[in-house]
Amino acid sequence: MIATNPDTHLLIDRFGRQVTYVRLSVTDRCDLRCVYCMSEDMTFVPREQLLTLEEMFRLGKAFVAMGVDKLRITGGEPLVRRNILKLFQDLGQLDGLRDLTLTTNGTQLARYAKDLKAAGVTRINISLDTLNPERFRALTRLGDITKVLEGIDAALAAGFQRIKLNAVILKHRNHDEVLDLVNFAHQRGMDMTFIEEMPLGVIGDHDRAEAFYSSDAILRDLRQGMVLEESAAQTGGPARYFQREGSDYRVGFISPHSHNFCDTCNRVRVTAEGRLLLCLGQEHSLDLRRVLRAHPTDDGKVREALLESMAIKPQGHEFNLQAAQPMIFRHMSATGG
Repeated sequence: MIATNPDTHLLIDRFGRQVTYVRLSVTDRCDLRCVYCMSEDMTFVPREQLLTLEEMFRLGKAFVAMGVDKLRITGGEPLVRRNILKLFQDLGQLDGLRDLTLTTNGTQLARYAKDLKAAGVTRINISLDTLNPERFRALTRLGDITKVLEGIDAALAAGFQRIKLNAVILKHRNHDEVLDLVNFAHQRGMDMTFIEEMPLGVIGDHDRAEAFYSSDAILRDLRQGMVLEESAAQTGGPARYFQREGSDYRVGFISPHSHNFCDTCNRVRVTAEGRLLLCLGQEHSLDLRRVLRAHPTDDGKVREALLESMAIKPQGHEFNLQAAQPMIFRHMSATGG
């Protein structure tokens, strides 16, 4: 294992919340164009402005040295980043990192699943919003659901435990599939989590207020076909879980609108160009790329910057679905989904 020279300083904000979970985006690019994530005609960050994989590893090492025990690699689609396996292999050697996870759209998993398992990835979340091939193409604008289903099979065959499927539910687009999605996941030994759409960026596809379908509405629909009891299970993130009667499988809900989870926030995000976002729904941030490149061999300066950033972590987000324009103009793909 690679020693992290643990610092005595933990990342604790002004409200007494300790940051133990970091979502690290490795690219804003993706091979899909999901309607809730980005506009159809996206302008991506120039590649020269992205952090290098070596810089991302330096950040991961600094975070773990300051008490972070969960790193999630996100995008865009992380697996389209060139040589991405090297980052997983390096992070997987960090002493003190309990959970190295991946969020992916699944299109590249058939190629990467075995190597990700060998690199030390502990869990995988796979986005799947519908089981209908035509709907899948409409929601992703250009996707082939077959690739995702093959990716799910590859992840299961590689031996990943508690794979979780994620679905963003939109009224009149896929809200009638929630029971089918849960059954699909549970029949294959996977958990299922539903996510309320977040108002990030101008997407030009639908009115977010009209398309909003709450976690409570999904839970009501599910309970027409199964018995679900609230669970105390936690995976270190914002989801609240329900246990399906007679099984070991769970249904989770991430509900930034209907069940605000800011009071227990233990997370920060790093964008692919090195911007530390202290809150998903606010613009409080720190330019970590500048720090990394000003001090290419001094990780102490990086830890100092992380510690100082806790002073600007806000108490919570203020999402407003009724606003004429989104409060946050960066897309979810740029934020790190």
